[in-house]
Amino acid sequence: MPTPSSTVYWSDLRTNPSLTILKKLDRLLRAAGMETLDLTDKYTAFKIHFGEPGNMAYIRPPYVAVVSALVRELGGKPFLTDANTLYSGRRHNAWDHLRSGFENGFSRDATGCDLIIADGLKGNDYVEMPVRGGIHCTTAKIGCAVAEADAVVSLNHFKGHELTGFGGALKNLGMGCASRAGKKFLHEVSHPVIDRNNCTGCGLCVKNCAHHAITLDAQRKAVIDHDLCTGCCQCVAVCQFSAARASEGSASRVCSERISEYTEAILNGKPHFHVNFVMNVSPNCDCWANNDAPVVADIGIFASLDPVALDQACVDAVNAAPAINGTALTDRNYGGTGEKFGHIHPDTDWSAGLDHAVRLGLGNRKYDLVKV
Repeated sequence: MPTPSSTVYWSDLRTNPSLTILKKLDRLLRAAGMETLDLTDKYTAFKIHFGEPGNMAYIRPPYVAVVSALVRELGGKPFLTDANTLYSGRRHNAWDHLRSGFENGFSRDATGCDLIIADGLKGNDYVEMPVRGGIHCTTAKIGCAVAEADAVVSLNHFKGHELTGFGGALKNLGMGCASRAGKKFLHEVSHPVIDRNNCTGCGLCVKNCAHHAITLDAQRKAVIDHDLCTGCCQCVAVCQFSAARASEGSASRVCSERISEYTEAILNGKPHFHVNFVMNVSPNCDCWANNDAPVVADIGIFASLDPVALDQACVDAVNAAPAINGTALTDRNYGGTGEKFGHIHPDTDWSAGLDHAVRLGLGNRKYDLVKV
């Protein structure tokens, strides 16, 4: 029996005076099937990352306005949402999180919809949603605003990630919609390690650890107390000397599989649609107050009703693109062709989450790509 496939639609970024990038996005959404969703009178959660202030790789508000206009045209009631973070930063609680979103331009006037922090003031407002077919959990702790939404649209900046290899639709949903308790469960399998030969004792990891799990010993080498560590990998992101590393072995696989299970809980029984912006493809996630140089040139915007096929298509597009010299990719002696995310983050297994998502019935890794 042939393996099922899904359809992924994409648009490049070429424009002309009669066809702007925003018009191309609207055309892409319609071609990819957003108009087929029943959104009449449905509270429609737009899962997005508002951007940690200082990081400029986030999706720009005018793109959101296009999606919002179409959802309202279809009778939906859209709102922007994200859940609070586990690590330190300006999205650690709803008060700072909302201010960060407003600073980056996510106002009602700019986007056509309001901002609601999914898991409340301090990240404790969640619903335990059933996970069907899960091997790591039977319920997922999902922020109330997402759990109670009638439909879900994920708007995702596609990039690398320190723990899962890359971040796309599955990561933005499964990790991004989890409450703080949910995020702790997703991360707990990760136990970052310190390569003492590379550690310079700069103390940046100590300063940035929200859980006070890192100290410098008598030799001014970083030491992680894993009884306090939540596995958020902020130390990996801020280390400039490759001393802090994500756990080797199964941590990446298990975390990615748990993310897929959380995504299954979020999407099951709800109309959903997904858009990946393959622009500013930075080597690390968007959770920090800086973004490193993109490792490939901007490729375009991809959309699908299938989040698994969408993520796979974007991985393939990045792998097929020429590497940009002078980036984190070429710093690691990239050979010039082939797989990129595993090369940047060799301790990760980016395919594990996709494989598990297929087993959970979230979609297919096989896809047909249609240019719009």
